[in-house]
Amino acid sequence: MPHILDQAQIASLLTTYGYWAIFIVVALESAGIPLPGETILVGSAIYAGHSGNLAIELIIGAAAAGAIIGDNVGYWVGREFGAALLERHGYLIGISREKLRIGQYFFTRWGGAVVFFGRFIALLRILAALLAGVNRLPAGKFFLYNAAGGIVWAHVFGLGGYFFGAVISSVAGPLGWIALGGAVIGAVALWRYFKIHEKRLFREAEAALGPMPPPRSDG
Repeated sequence: MPHILDQAQIASLLTTYGYWAIFIVVALESAGIPLPGETILVGSAIYAGHSGNLAIELIIGAAAAGAIIGDNVGYWVGREFGAALLERHGYLIGISREKLRIGQYFFTRWGGAVVFFGRFIALLRILAALLAGVNRLPAGKFFLYNAAGGIVWAHVFGLGGYFFGAVISSVAGPLGWIALGGAVIGAVALWRYFKIHEKRLFREAEAALGPMPPPRSDG
């Protein structure tokens, strides 16, 4: 995500709202709202390192808690509402019930890795929890990988900003875009693989998950 908050704005937010500012921004981003969660984490850690007015352990705790709780909200929204919407109207954007079933199969097999590593990639940080919910990743597995990803992410960027200051701030953005570029390339390759093997993948999904349930009624 672009860095839309500078250090002065972050300092103002922290002076007014304290650790709650970190928690709320990170939680909202994790729930699917495009806010600069990583920026406020790194900026807060830099501010703490320079000023000594904040405790780095509480910054990390607020960011980790926001990441975990926000992701769980996003997961619940995707699970409760996203799947039904896609089943009924997904054909409008080229997502059939069969493709949704294959997506569920993919998330059942590899979804934990998507949730964990998505925390470190700008776009996936917003979408991973929603997609995990839509594709019915088991709740326990989601919580485990989500909590691990949130805690590791908060420590890496929190301690990085605290000890290395502006260096980590300048590196975090480019690394995020590089990771996003890799994710896009991987997505294209996955799409090509999917198109070539769609029927076989659907048979595998049916074998692994059982027959696809009938469409939900609108009533």
